[in-house]
Amino acid sequence: MLGIGIVLSIFGLGFFCWLLFTLAVYALPFLAGLTAGLAALQSGAGVIGGLVVGFFAGGATLALGQMAFATTRKPVIRIIIGLLYAVPATVAGYQVSFALAGIGMSSGGWQTAFAVIGAVLSGCTAFSRMTLLVPPPDGQGTGGAYSLADERLHDQRH
Repeated sequence: MLGIGIVLSIFGLGFFCWLLFTLAVYALPFLAGLTAGLAALQSGAGVIGGLVVGFFAGGATLALGQMAFATTRKPVIRIIIGLLYAVPATVAGYQVSFALAGIGMSSGGWQTAFAVIGAVLSGCTAFSRMTLLVPPPDGQGTGGAYSLADERLHDQRH
């Protein structure tokens, strides 16, 4: 019985870590949606109105950020947009990692060390997930270099 509990605990912690890294990019849209939904609720929109406003604000924040990141060409602006999404994910990653580390260890120093590692990994994951939507540059990069090399090889043979 003890062995089953240990195995299930490991799978449970692994699931929470996977969930943290999968949902890391949604920390800023969630925060924006939650803030807008609570503001609408406090202004008298009711529960349904608050939910609608919150979902709309969160979805718009995610969609606009991804569109802006994918369409801009300047690397500095991409870094700024990526950091806007990575910083809240880093804070959320720190809090979750600190709580998960508190389950298995009582030492404050080790708990903080694991939380910092989790925060850095969560922030990097959120930033890298934002870059997944960027189309490859035309004629540049590895794809363009390989196609040019293939053309040169084809021209030399004929």
